[in-house]
Amino acid sequence: MSNADIRRVFERAEPGPRKAHKRQVMACALDAFELGGIAATTIEDIRARAGSSIGSIYHHFGNKDGLVAALFFAAIDDQAELVEARLEGAATTRAMIEAVVRSYLEWVAAQPRLARFLNMARSTVAAGPSAGDLARRNKARYGVLFDWLDKGAAAGEIRALPRETYLPLLIGPSETYCRAWLSERVRASPAQHVEVFTQAAWRAVAV
Repeated sequence: MSNADIRRVFERAEPGPRKAHKRQVMACALDAFELGGIAATTIEDIRARAGSSIGSIYHHFGNKDGLVAALFFAAIDDQAELVEARLEGAATTRAMIEAVVRSYLEWVAAQPRLARFLNMARSTVAAGPSAGDLARRNKARYGVLFDWLDKGAAAGEIRALPRETYLPLLIGPSETYCRAWLSERVRASPAQHVEVFTQAAWRAVAV
C-alpha cells in the first residue's frame, strides 16, 4: 500500500486542510504500531515520529486508545466503502453474499497495511472505551447483509441458521487465508482466489 493510498484513507476519515496535522499523526502512529506493536509503542514514540507535541496528540485523540480507535475506524470505513459499492449491484441473496466476500478479499489485497492493523488492533478496540462505537458500526455495517439473509432464509434459498453463525461461515475461510497471506505464509494474493472463496461461501449456506 503506497503512502498516497494511506493519505487517501485518512483524508476520507479526517477531511479538510485543518485536519492535516491530525492525519500526519495517524500516519506516523500506523508506522510506529507496525514497527513496535500497539502495547509497546508509546505516545512519545509517535510524537517523535510526527514532529508533534504530546499536548496536540492528546487534544486530537484523547489518549493512545483513542488514536488506535481512530486508525481502526478509518480502516473499516474504507473497507465498508468498497463493500457498499459492490452491494449496489446485488439483486439476489447469492449476489449479496458473493459481493461481501469479494469486496473483503479485494480490499485486503489492495490495503495490506491497514488489514494487518485491523488484525492487530481489533481486540484492543473491542475491549477499550470505543467498544460501543465498534458495536454500532458493525451493526450498521452488516445490517443490509443480515436483511438479505433473513429474506433468503424465508424464501428457502439458504438455510435458516442462528444469526451469529452466518459471518463465520461466509467470511471465516477468507479471513483465515488473508491472515496467512498478510503474515507471508502463503504467496498468492487473496484477489487471485476470489472465485474459490465466493463459491465456498455460497455453498456454506445454500439449501
